[in-house]
Amino acid sequence: MKPKIAFFDFAGCEGDQLQVANLEEKLLDILSHVEVVSFREVMTGHSDDYDIAFVEGSITRPEDEARIKDIRSKAKYLVALGACATIGGVNCIKNFMSPDVYKERVYGTSGRWYSTYAARPLKKVVKVDAELHGCPIDRSEFARVVKELLLGRQPWIPDYPVCVECKKAGNICRYDLGRICLGTITRAGCGACCVTEGAHCWGCRGVAPKANLDAAREAMNKNGFDHKTVRDLLRFFLGDTYAPL
Repeated sequence: MKPKIAFFDFAGCEGDQLQVANLEEKLLDILSHVEVVSFREVMTGHSDDYDIAFVEGSITRPEDEARIKDIRSKAKYLVALGACATIGGVNCIKNFMSPDVYKERVYGTSGRWYSTYAARPLKKVVKVDAELHGCPIDRSEFARVVKELLLGRQPWIPDYPVCVECKKAGNICRYDLGRICLGTITRAGCGACCVTEGAHCWGCRGVAPKANLDAAREAMNKNGFDHKTVRDLLRFFLGDTYAPL
């Protein structure tokens, strides 16, 4: 029998699930090996009988904990999809504000009716077997990870920084242009897409295990970036990682 897979979402934009839907022909190939029993983005119907759960979004409410624990209890493997699920993502920006402030900004005078707490990634609540990083995820990486899971392998995710991919792409270093960038510490796997398109690395894939934090700090200091500038960029995606900043 084909392994059964299901998709779930918490606090997030659901852009990672859209990336999966955008696989098009590759998705048809994946479907020849698995049975999708729940995927709200592309199908109706739902089943609680699944082997692999792909979960998007961060945990931002007390009641989310009960739901993610229930999903975890039914799944043989749980895979976190995207920055919100893997590192907390942009949702963690609210962790640096008073609850009264962000409730009022989001819900207006009705804020008191909504339960919420500090945003956090899935792994701070349940065991996560694999993570697909990025905002959004790379759809080709998703297809590869599914294949590795079906083969019983632990999915491989790059452990070196985005700078490696920037060099391969022939990009001019943002620091040489007088701009700040988190590619020195961010996990690769995106193909340095943001830098290649003219922007800088925002850190959406999380901190690379082998990142040289001292060298990154030295580069930022050398180029005259003040503490607030560095702090605000780190908080954009890495607020849960660098909570004390």
